[in-house]
Amino acid sequence: MKTRTTHTPARRALLAALALLCALAAPAAAQTPGSTIISNTATATYSDGTNSYNTTSNTVTVTVANVSGLTITPDGQANPTVVSGETGVIFNFTVTNTGNFADQVRFLASGASVRAVGPGTITAAVIDNGDNVIGAGDTDILANAAAVDRALAQNASAVVIVRVSINAAASAGQTIQVLLGDASTGGPSFDNQASDSSANEVRTVSAASVNGTREARGDITVTVQNDVQLRAVLTAPAGPVALGSNITYTNQVCNDGNRPAASMSLGGNNGVFVVAAIPAGTQLSAANAFPAGTLYTSSPLTTAPQAATWSTVALPLPSTTRVAFNLGATLAAATCSASVNLIVTITTTNASTPIYQIVDAFATNSVAAVVTDQSGDAVTNKGDGNGNYNEPPLGQPVSPTQGFMLPTLLQQLGNVLLGPQGNPGATGPTDQNNDFTERSVNTGITGVAPGGVTTAGGVITFVNTVQNTGNSNDTFTLSAPTVPAGFTVEISTTGAGGPYTVVSGGGTTTLALNFGQSADIHVRITAPAGQTVLTGFSAVLQAASAVTPGSTNRTIDRLYTGFIRLIKTANVTNATGVGGATDPVPGAQIEFVIAYTNVMTAVAAGSGNSSMTASNIVITENGASGTNNWAAFTTQVVGSALDANSTGTAGTITGDSAGSNVLTDTVASLPAGGSGTFRFRRLIN
Repeated sequence: MKTRTTHTPARRALLAALALLCALAAPAAAQTPGSTIISNTATATYSDGTNSYNTTSNTVTVTVANVSGLTITPDGQANPTVVSGETGVIFNFTVTNTGNFADQVRFLASGASVRAVGPGTITAAVIDNGDNVIGAGDTDILANAAAVDRALAQNASAVVIVRVSINAAASAGQTIQVLLGDASTGGPSFDNQASDSSANEVRTVSAASVNGTREARGDITVTVQNDVQLRAVLTAPAGPVALGSNITYTNQVCNDGNRPAASMSLGGNNGVFVVAAIPAGTQLSAANAFPAGTLYTSSPLTTAPQAATWSTVALPLPSTTRVAFNLGATLAAATCSASVNLIVTITTTNASTPIYQIVDAFATNSVAAVVTDQSGDAVTNKGDGNGNYNEPPLGQPVSPTQGFMLPTLLQQLGNVLLGPQGNPGATGPTDQNNDFTERSVNTGITGVAPGGVTTAGGVITFVNTVQNTGNSNDTFTLSAPTVPAGFTVEISTTGAGGPYTVVSGGGTTTLALNFGQSADIHVRITAPAGQTVLTGFSAVLQAASAVTPGSTNRTIDRLYTGFIRLIKTANVTNATGVGGATDPVPGAQIEFVIAYTNVMTAVAAGSGNSSMTASNIVITENGASGTNNWAAFTTQVVGSALDANSTGTAGTITGDSAGSNVLTDTVASLPAGGSGTFRFRRLIN
């Protein structure tokens, strides 16, 4: 007789649980995905002795529970050694969902899930997009403002790439440990631990699992090693050196490391190299005698040395931008190369900016990476390690992370020109210290005859030009060493509106001008009343260099109290037979002559001096005006009125007609130093 076993619901549940535990305890078998329904229907065959029969039981189902799982590898791995100052050191971690269902893995906000312990700084941490490099399409988990959840299918993995810079001060033997997650139990793998919401964890997200959220930890350690340590050595004269002369630079490379430096490729040429730029303001000198294997390039300095086009054949001196000296295939540890000289000729005419020079050393280290150093400091390998940097812009220092250029000061010589507006190099009667600008007041001169004095003061503003003709930036002191008695001289360096500084009486003001620059200054001269009319009063102005105090230049600003002088004379011609030949008897003729002169100084062509041309001069003779009474006692001799002047163009006369008692002579223009006469005759009634 067969006994039938009856499974109650409680018993069936117990059996399902035991089956699940047995499955979890069997590491060789792949996990059954969560939520998988396990169905079981029993069948049987039997016989009655003659006939065979089939039978089927009822169906029972068991749904597989979700079980979370997480691993991060590697664990305790040692990466290849690094050197101090090395950047771009890569650490790769693999994060795997070892649970039995699709889950998410959470990386905490602000890069909390990734850490570096030791002398290193994490510069990037990303979930890789599959191309195995940090770049576009990666998910940032270092600068992430919020937590990042990455979905992973069962048994799927994500690669996390961490980039670290090794501190420049790291010493050999120190270690840098990079940790992804912070699980503290379950060593040595530290995987698949119950999540405890710790500050640096990496954990699963789903709460729909029988074992809750899980966390894990991976760690990789590197050791700092004293590898190839290049040090570019540059010596140069501090200066100042004279413009047009040569500068000799001495270049050398030292390997301060414990491993030999090997050759690298520069334009298809192999060796340990020192690359020297031709500094701005210079060109390669013909006096150089370079060793065999020297390379030349005309590529711009903005092109990285390794990207430049190099030639083993010397290029024309002006077009050569850099030379590279091949120091041999290797450079042993703790040794320095032989020195090699670079001679350049100073071509700049601007001594304000020093001549800057920098050299770069290139070699390959023990892990076949290109290492570099830039001169200017005692820190080895002070480049980016890959040659992926540009030479500094012309005349500009490089950044502190790449060393500093070595300056050579140039011999600065100050020189200055001061002259009329737009003509600072004007030449006066004898030299460039007595060129002049002449202007006239129009106050206090009306009705004052030659020899009289002005009845009011006057002010004139002159414009002069200062030019820096030295070889550097300079600041010039402006003064007025000679000023007419009672006059005031003021200077504005900011325009006609001022402010003005009084320089008469020993005052000064200053004007800064860059190399080759010119600027206008406004000079305001105030003349007191009581000055003789038609007279020039000279104020001498001076500009003095601060770079070379003995270098000065002067100009004259001359203020006139009116500048057209009229001198009138009268001559009698008596042909009546009554009295003498010059007696003014009735019937005799009087010739009135007006001599007119522009009393300012004539300006020679090309001298650059400046004076005033009088225009539209109208000389009026009115016989009944003021104290004149000749209209009542004389008659115009028609055709006697004439004008002649130094311009070669006679003035225009009106009133030379019968019965006229008013005559005018209009002269279109009269330059400085020019003169003429206006004459007419009257018959004595």
